[in-house]
Amino acid sequence: MKSPLWSRDELLAVFALYCRLPFGKLHQGNPDVIELARKLSRSPSAVAMKLSNFASFDPELQRRGIKGLKNAGRGDRALWEEFQADPERIAFESQQVFEPNGANDRTIHRPAVPDHFEIESDEIRITEAERTVRVRLVQNFFRKAVLSSYGDKCTICRLHFPELLTASHIIPWSVDVRRRADPRNGLALCAIHDRAFDRGLIGLDESHRLLLSDRLADESHEPGIHEAVFQAFAGKPIHLPDRFLPDHEAIEYHRNHVFLIR
Repeated sequence: MKSPLWSRDELLAVFALYCRLPFGKLHQGNPDVIELARKLSRSPSAVAMKLSNFASFDPELQRRGIKGLKNAGRGDRALWEEFQADPERIAFESQQVFEPNGANDRTIHRPAVPDHFEIESDEIRITEAERTVRVRLVQNFFRKAVLSSYGDKCTICRLHFPELLTASHIIPWSVDVRRRADPRNGLALCAIHDRAFDRGLIGLDESHRLLLSDRLADESHEPGIHEAVFQAFAGKPIHLPDRFLPDHEAIEYHRNHVFLIR
């Protein structure tokens, strides 16, 4: 019997899994793939095939020769293109399908939360709650997508301790709503490098090499931690992710509007 066509919510669920799994774990034997297949009433091989299709659309993986099915579903490509055009909306929708119905939930669930948030005077209480839900889901998507792409390691110092890592926005969260969930607008940074990047004390050049502001490059600082944490990496390229390469326009924005030369 022919398998039923994939619904949009099913594709969103697989896409969310693609974004949070390390690239080398998209196979049918992965417990996360098996669990999602169970919830979707699909085979693990079918879910793994969809994951491979999404990987085949990623430009960075294409450059490395990663290929999906030649006749990948139109729905797969359409969803990928929607994500490129509006990452925040697709991130939100993909996270909605994972909201639990209960401890033994076996289904994909989408809570009833509107896709836009125009505030009317008599709806402020409702829309503020909805906005909180949306922000939480989008932040959750962004963090998982960025950290998994960088192998749960700081892109500068390679610290491999998830509790001390942050998915840092290159273009700040408050500046561009559309880029809030875009993994290409993110870097995996340890706590100290995240703080320095956010405050403009470090930045990246067009070749992804680390820039230090004059304040950090000043050799009058006491040697030790300052040298080990900052000066040791100055001028060296960051470690690039397996997918979702940091966007050049985002890096240029940070360099021109956030990075402090002096």
